[in-house]
Amino acid sequence: MIGEIMRLSPVIPVLTIHDVSQARPIAEALVSGGLQVLEVTLRTPVALDAISEMRGVDGAVVGAGTVLNERQLDDSVSAGAEFAISPGLTKRLAKATIASGIPYLPGVATASDIMRGLDLGLRHFKFFPAEAAGGTVALKALCAPFGEVRFCPTGGVTEKTAPEWLAHPQVLCVGGSWIVPQGPLDLASIEVAARRAASLRSQRGGT
Repeated sequence: MIGEIMRLSPVIPVLTIHDVSQARPIAEALVSGGLQVLEVTLRTPVALDAISEMRGVDGAVVGAGTVLNERQLDDSVSAGAEFAISPGLTKRLAKATIASGIPYLPGVATASDIMRGLDLGLRHFKFFPAEAAGGTVALKALCAPFGEVRFCPTGGVTEKTAPEWLAHPQVLCVGGSWIVPQGPLDLASIEVAARRAASLRSQRGGT
């Protein structure tokens, strides 16, 4: 279930991989730092190959992000993705994902989005784009009428703001791109950043 995956790591690194040869070393550094759940966005030509490479790393739970349609969903499953994340929520993609059996985390930004997801039997959502959609104030307002819903805020979340998001009882994890920034690959720095992010678990009190 997607809820169980969300509870594995307080921060899910959002990864945009441009060089497939870097995929496995990045995954190894992240897992060594204590982050198991890895989201590989389907924004580059090598994304699917990167998912397959990362699946070979012990302890890594690798999923596909930026899944926009059924074709991308099928390709992600074929590549070995263990979960799928979308920036938004459409009935067609949601039904296809549910039918496939793969754990699914669709993006929502409004009460109507959440209600549409609830109608489809979904209870876990990515709040996206988290900061642009109103930040923690907006999320708290949305949580009030939807007490059964759990979130992973993503989009503009930083190492500095992550603890504030994680302090909310309906937030199981956050997604962040700061752990693996674009630019020259520095595996030691990635592992250090992952270790700091993993330590946020204790600040959540095991929620």
